[in-house]
Amino acid sequence: MEIAMGAIGPLLPKLGALLVGDFTLEKRMRKGIESLVTELTLMHAALRKVEKVPPEQLDEGVKIWVEKVKELSCHMEDIVDAFMVRVEDGGDPANPENRVKKILKKFKGLFKIGKDLHWISDALEEAVHQAKQLAELRQRYEQDMQDTNAGASVDPRMMAMYTDVIELVGIEETRDELINMLTKGDDWSNRPLKIVSIVGFGGSGKTTLAKATYEKIKGQFNCCAFVSVSQNPNMKKVFKNILYELNKKKYAHIRNEEWEEKHLIDELIEFLNGKRYLIIIDDIWDKEVWKLIKCTAFSKKSPGSQLITTTRIVSVSEACCSSMDDIYKMKPLSDDVSRTLFYKRVFSDEKGCSQELVQVSKDILKKCGGIPLAIISIASLLANNHRGKTKDQWYALLNSIGRGLIEDQSLEEMKKILLFSYYDLPSYLKPCLLYLSIFPEDHKIMRGKLIWRWISEGFVYSAKPETSLYELGNSYFSELVNRSMIQLIGTNGEDEENLEACRVHDMVLDLICTLSAEENFITILDDTGRKMPNLKSKIRRLSIHNSNIDVDTTRMAHVRSFTIFTNNVVGKVLDISSFQVLRVLDLEGCDVSDVGYVGNLLHLRYLGLKDTHVEELPMEIGKLQFLFTLDLRGTKIKELSSSVILLRRLMCLYVDYTMKLPSGIGNLTSLEMLGQLGVSGLDLDAVKELGHLTKLRVLRVLCNCLDEASDKALEESLGNLHKLESLEIEIFTEDELINLLSKDWVPPLTLRKLDFRSVYSRFQALPLWINPLSLPLLTHLRIKLDEVRWEVIQLLGAMPALCVLEIWDYSKVCGCEEYTVEMPALSSSALFPCVTVCRFIGIGAVPSMFPRGSAPRLKHLLFAFSAEWISRENFDLGMRHLPSLQRVEVNIIDADASEAEAALRAVVEDHPNHPILAFDIY
Repeated sequence: MEIAMGAIGPLLPKLGALLVGDFTLEKRMRKGIESLVTELTLMHAALRKVEKVPPEQLDEGVKIWVEKVKELSCHMEDIVDAFMVRVEDGGDPANPENRVKKILKKFKGLFKIGKDLHWISDALEEAVHQAKQLAELRQRYEQDMQDTNAGASVDPRMMAMYTDVIELVGIEETRDELINMLTKGDDWSNRPLKIVSIVGFGGSGKTTLAKATYEKIKGQFNCCAFVSVSQNPNMKKVFKNILYELNKKKYAHIRNEEWEEKHLIDELIEFLNGKRYLIIIDDIWDKEVWKLIKCTAFSKKSPGSQLITTTRIVSVSEACCSSMDDIYKMKPLSDDVSRTLFYKRVFSDEKGCSQELVQVSKDILKKCGGIPLAIISIASLLANNHRGKTKDQWYALLNSIGRGLIEDQSLEEMKKILLFSYYDLPSYLKPCLLYLSIFPEDHKIMRGKLIWRWISEGFVYSAKPETSLYELGNSYFSELVNRSMIQLIGTNGEDEENLEACRVHDMVLDLICTLSAEENFITILDDTGRKMPNLKSKIRRLSIHNSNIDVDTTRMAHVRSFTIFTNNVVGKVLDISSFQVLRVLDLEGCDVSDVGYVGNLLHLRYLGLKDTHVEELPMEIGKLQFLFTLDLRGTKIKELSSSVILLRRLMCLYVDYTMKLPSGIGNLTSLEMLGQLGVSGLDLDAVKELGHLTKLRVLRVLCNCLDEASDKALEESLGNLHKLESLEIEIFTEDELINLLSKDWVPPLTLRKLDFRSVYSRFQALPLWINPLSLPLLTHLRIKLDEVRWEVIQLLGAMPALCVLEIWDYSKVCGCEEYTVEMPALSSSALFPCVTVCRFIGIGAVPSMFPRGSAPRLKHLLFAFSAEWISRENFDLGMRHLPSLQRVEVNIIDADASEAEAALRAVVEDHPNHPILAFDIY
């Protein structure tokens, strides 16, 4: 259903644009478009109703209707796009100055040409005819929908609530950790109500953990209740269930009584007042539901009471708790616990695993990713007959996980759990999630690339022209993370500033591959034995994962997206030029050198040539008037075609700093992302043109051989970029001191990331414009200074939004000065309120430098340490007052550092979190 919704969504604004645009439409054509818009709007509304019904409960006729709506919408969008291409086509990329006149001439006469007019009119007439037929079908199915009596289904999560604790493996450690969160501190039994929220991926064991904790400590309370809320809660029923659980005798018949919601809330408040209670609210999906439950029903006048919530959604867990310290994030099971649980389910004990199955067991468990329900489900599948499965069957199962090929009843419970999360997604997010099945399993999916592809596919759209599609797409990405559907991963480690990539858990990948195949949303060719679909069904998105597949693409006229994840495709020659409605072409990493055909792919929105052998772009590239993203990193291109400046809708341009850009780059006024641009004092005009790109949000530049004039020009250009959010500058200078961006420069208030990546270049002192008032939104800062004084650290500590700080003391790192004493203790406890990563390179910023109450979120700390400091009297290296520490890196400045190492290890072991400790001895 969501695919049909996603097909109509972007089509309606396009049809609307035809009606309000400066197009000379015939009366018959205008009426046809108006009629089609009306019918599609009604269909869109009807689809919203259908979407709320689980697919297995839908009548077959409804499913047929939805499929026809999808096909009509896709076909009509192809027609509108082709129509718009004809309007835009006709410019001469070799002679940009004549292009405007030629387009205007063609624009006025386009619809007077009988052939084009006849073509679009006939297509509209046929579309309106089909739409009316579908409207009649809709009226028929709506009556059927009213008569549908959905059968009750068993919630698979209920099993977790009734699992005997002795059957659980590895639960004791996490249970005790959660209990410690509830009871830490002196005399917890007399403090106000304590609320802890458990958050995690579907199937990660939240309900199981909450139940185990409940059973362990419920004897310490006057009354207890364990209730589930679920996705669409009946609040009266929830309150009745809480009362019944609290006192089954007093409220034995409450479930059958007609009480108003206010009456139930008043009763609950009165009952709980003065009592010490333990209540578990399981499976909350909505912040507003939680607010109603908490604010109206739970009294803070019940000392020692505990309340635990569980949810899959991070923002809900944050709403439940007053402090981030009260959120328990589910962790994957360890390898040992995973193996024990797996073997116990398959063989009854660990010794039952034969040697020939040890390796395949490890590989299967790796795919399960420490998710308990995944391990149990796969284990149940392997143990579902008394004879057991052969080694070949084990490997067949291994190869099918994450490919959408598992169709065994033993996995139905796992899929149902995941489908709860999938069905809860808003309609605009479902195609975005299903789209992730286009990538191979375990593939590192870069955030930026994914969002630009979503935009190019039409999943991210807005009727408001001022809306940044990238920002909207980024909100979609964040929402999928928030809902635990995708997992953030690091690109250069696990620090938060590097979490610009994601992956899909193999069990989620298995689900979305299945759903994509059912919807004919994406066609994947790999080595799993999956066959090419019948070409009678239109292939719209094609992804090739393996080079040994025989590919015939000559008949795929409707392909909108084509991606290759392999160097070579063996078989018939790929005739990509035949994909006339292609929007996304991603050849990253492929062994291709000639892309002369791309100039004929007039519908193209995304062209990815990263790490290919392409040496030049064709002059016809300027004809791609709808191109949004052009990625040329890692190619052999030395100079861009002059026609690139005609790409007036281009929003993202990735180049290498060695590539020579054509004159007139300032004409690309739609650019939001540009990197990595090489600027030089030898090309002053290019530096000045940068200031015309006023929509830029992200800019990465490499500056080489700048002189005073080019310094000033670059500063003026950057001053015009008022929407700039991320600025990365790499500088090569002869004297190695940076003179760029003088003290008078005024940075944009929108700036969030500032990164000076220079290897040797550094500022003599911290620029005056780096301060809390000028950069209130700055979250990331990387900078090198000739010398770092404690006043600089104090100033940076006052930055209100700073999350990641990397600052170098160049005089210490290069050995110009010796380490003498550590930084003095900072003043004020309100320092570094948001910082999660601090790297003080060449700086003796020992943990005790931070006053109590500062850096409450600091997870990763790096500092320099002289071993001789250990011998100083009353030397304090304590770090217990930094509550969130997870990793400590220390650069020890001494050849004989054993005493310093021992002292540091003792301090780390004394920390409640037992953070990871790493040394680097200089």
